[in-house]
Amino acid sequence: MKLTFFSLASGSSGNCYYLGTSTCGILVDAGIDYRKISKILYDYNIEFSSISGVLVTHDHADHIRTIGVLGEKLHIPVYSTQKVHEGIAKCRYINEKLVNSKRIIRKEEEFHIGNFSITAFDIPHDSTDCVGYHIVFGNHRFTFASDVGHISDVVAKFIKKANHLIIEANYDEEMLKYGPYPEYLKERVAGSRGHLSNQEAAEFLATNYTPELKSIWLCHLSRDNNHPDLAYKTIDNRLFYEGVRVGKDVTLETLKRFNPSAKYEFF
Repeated sequence: MKLTFFSLASGSSGNCYYLGTSTCGILVDAGIDYRKISKILYDYNIEFSSISGVLVTHDHADHIRTIGVLGEKLHIPVYSTQKVHEGIAKCRYINEKLVNSKRIIRKEEEFHIGNFSITAFDIPHDSTDCVGYHIVFGNHRFTFASDVGHISDVVAKFIKKANHLIIEANYDEEMLKYGPYPEYLKERVAGSRGHLSNQEAAEFLATNYTPELKSIWLCHLSRDNNHPDLAYKTIDNRLFYEGVRVGKDVTLETLKRFNPSAKYEFF
């Protein structure tokens, strides 16, 4: 059965990703407008009725802005930890509070949506709680790791399981250092519960690469402290130094802030 992945939007203006088949689709986060989600799914020939669940990483607005509409108006189950759901309930950007659609999951306990086997894992970030997701479908293993303050042992374990990886490359260290952010915000971004830099992502990927890893997508790039070409080249150059050739050994893409990515299909 054909498996499809694409990003609908990726960045602090809103995050949403799709992974699914012709009969069962999953959204990871819903931080963009419902109309935009609906239009992109329509343009990509995805039936909204096939969306069987939404996986929420954490309770910051750029990840949950539309979660109430999807959960309570469209009756799509919304999965996350108890603490994330508590944060969602308190969020002033959510008008429709989750009641019947709320599903509680526990970190590192596998659950299923259709034929997808899913495991949430802890990610260090300055939200109420934060998780990444490891999703298995047949021989395909996807790991979503966004808003990563640092690559902990747990995060590393699930990154290493993936043959398709969505990983944060939020900022370039020099751009952040000399950029427009006030000092307190620079410290937050670069802190151990903030975001992952291009350099940190590159170092981990280069020193932990195995031939099992087939696809890398760089997500949640900063508008002010990064550039897609810079993020790409930082990862590409570091992998090349270790003898890993982008385009031959592994594919590498940067995901767009406001626009959907290409549609990637796997068999």
